[in-house]
Amino acid sequence: MSSSVTNGSGSNGLIVSFGEMLIDFVPTVSGVSLAEAPGFLKAPGGAPANVAIAVARLGGKAAFIGKVGDDEFGHMLGGILKQNGVTGEGLLYDKGARTALAFVTLRADGEREFMFYRNPSADMLLTPGELNLDLIRSAKVFHFGSISLIVEPCRSAHLKAMEEAKKAGALLSYDPNLRLPLWPSAKEAREQIMSIWDKAEVIKVSDNELEFITGSDKIDDQAAMSLWHPNLKLLLVTLGDKGCRYYTKNFRGAVDAFRVDTIDTTGAGDSFVGALLCKFVSDKSIIENEAKLREVLKFANACGAITTTKKGAIPALPTVADALNLVNKKA
Repeated sequence: MSSSVTNGSGSNGLIVSFGEMLIDFVPTVSGVSLAEAPGFLKAPGGAPANVAIAVARLGGKAAFIGKVGDDEFGHMLGGILKQNGVTGEGLLYDKGARTALAFVTLRADGEREFMFYRNPSADMLLTPGELNLDLIRSAKVFHFGSISLIVEPCRSAHLKAMEEAKKAGALLSYDPNLRLPLWPSAKEAREQIMSIWDKAEVIKVSDNELEFITGSDKIDDQAAMSLWHPNLKLLLVTLGDKGCRYYTKNFRGAVDAFRVDTIDTTGAGDSFVGALLCKFVSDKSIIENEAKLREVLKFANACGAITTTKKGAIPALPTVADALNLVNKKA
């Protein structure tokens, strides 16, 4: 395994992220439609890739598995993984398909709407036979979303990777990261997101995703616990500027958010997940210890908050020092 995996985190285990990496085009002006935007800032993105870089920036060991086009954007993304200390052994380049693009509309409140160019993009064409199984089997945590479940052959590659990681003893972490415009229908999205639900041991959903999956307009403990399954160790519901709620077999509660000047919420959830996984991989007892878990979630909330203060996900992902600075400022 390449030395880039050992980026300054001592004996911490490897966190492998699986899925899509793409280019986000973010308007230079907030609060306008795509058609009205005078220009766009090019920003690397894709939730699983964001998580990998979030982990590395916090001093963890991170790897990414996915596929991009053998084009300028694809090679740029490969370079960004490398620059950020994420091992790229699992990244493949497809000669026949382009790297995916997403145009992201920023509303005045920093929330987003998406328009995607993927027909098909390289990430959709990853096959089970192309997986780097050695890398997957070396993971202590294997993290994934649901976009890789939308079409074959990537869906089969996703299921195979998950199965191999589990057999090798990895903890499975799932953030559905709902992007409804990419799915054939809302019904299909719900069914496929739930098709792997009972495999995951740590699941993070946003308030909007909770509403979508449960079909309830209530974001409360009852709605969250309707998603509980016997293999689950930790369920997290992120609530934007209201913080997050947590549920384990033995306790539940809420942790407040940090107040910041939000510019762009892209990547905030990925930053939160990266922070949580970084802490978890070095101390698995946090799921059993509520005081420890609350401290970790406070740190993860700080990471998520900092990520909203700049445009684009990856440029905004914090270091440990950035996050502790915010935590201590509010202490």
